[in-house]
Amino acid sequence: MRRAVTTALLLSGLALSGQTFQQWARGLEARGVSVSAGLWDAATGKALDRHQEDRDLVPASTTKAVTTYALLKTLKPDFTLETEVWGDLKDGVVAGDLTFKGAWDPLLTSERLWLLAQALRRQGVLRVTGSVRLDQSASDGQREPQGWENTTADTLPAVLPLSVNFNRDDAGRLAADPERLSRETILQVLQAAGIAVEGGTGRDGTPRKLLGWTSPPLRAMVMDINKWSNNFMAEMLVRQYGAGSWARGTQRIQAFYRATFGLGPEAVRITDGSGLSKDNRLSARTLAIILRGAYHDFEVGPEFVSSLKVIGGEPWKLKVKDPNLTRRVRVKTGHLDRVTSLCGYLQTLDGQVRVFAILLNGPSSDEDIWEQVSRWAN
Repeated sequence: MRRAVTTALLLSGLALSGQTFQQWARGLEARGVSVSAGLWDAATGKALDRHQEDRDLVPASTTKAVTTYALLKTLKPDFTLETEVWGDLKDGVVAGDLTFKGAWDPLLTSERLWLLAQALRRQGVLRVTGSVRLDQSASDGQREPQGWENTTADTLPAVLPLSVNFNRDDAGRLAADPERLSRETILQVLQAAGIAVEGGTGRDGTPRKLLGWTSPPLRAMVMDINKWSNNFMAEMLVRQYGAGSWARGTQRIQAFYRATFGLGPEAVRITDGSGLSKDNRLSARTLAIILRGAYHDFEVGPEFVSSLKVIGGEPWKLKVKDPNLTRRVRVKTGHLDRVTSLCGYLQTLDGQVRVFAILLNGPSSDEDIWEQVSRWAN
């Protein structure tokens, strides 16, 4: 509470200060912070403020803005994933194992598994002579992408095609054995739904697809990714986008930006989709080009813009409390060790919409960024 009040007072005071944008940027550089930042008019693309806007820096989670727009544009907002359930069903009995084939659905939670179990009951499944088996064949087996060495990657659960409850236990801790957790959770849900799983070792007969269980639409998943900065969900979708491969997923994103905006791989240098990798490099100008393109994209732009965090307009507490910014700023934040970043849209007091991006690499803080955003908006 004390920090929130302090931040609000600080930002209000900074918005009224006489410091210029260039003075702000040079002050950060004097502290050993690398800066890439700028403000552009959303309607015309005209640069209004810029400092080292082409400098490639580590973007942290602002990478998710790049990832999610590419996903929305190529897959479309109604896109869903389908987890398949296979078994040899006859007269209410599945002979052998009941197999769950993963499809990178990042929202396969206990609640949705309960609904899946009810659907199996309606299909006539009452008993399984074998056990629950997971089919993870959609993965190429890679454990993590390039660039997660010496980062905070240990905070990210395993990324597997069939993952239940974000591969975390009931206390929110990373599962030491995520596949075991998934099997046990599915087993518990099935038994609670009245489907007996006997755990026998008898062979399957001729399994067939019993059910296809669809994920929420991509528009909903993108909103969760960007508002909550969900690393796990972003990486699950990138793996799916690359047919099981991180490298193919990120290369496909790069190919999209090369074809759509003429941004080559030297401008969109990413090795993951969430921004955990410190091998990622983006510039303020690259982010601004993508954000402005999304803003004017009638097909998927509304879904993308609404997925960003709204200052003063979310049903949960936000760090920034400046009342002057309420519902006038939509952003994607980014944080890693010695990385602070922010990109998005702001509306000026006279109603003009601006696109902005700020990347700071070095000993910086949120207050350093919001000082300038507040000045631009007010």
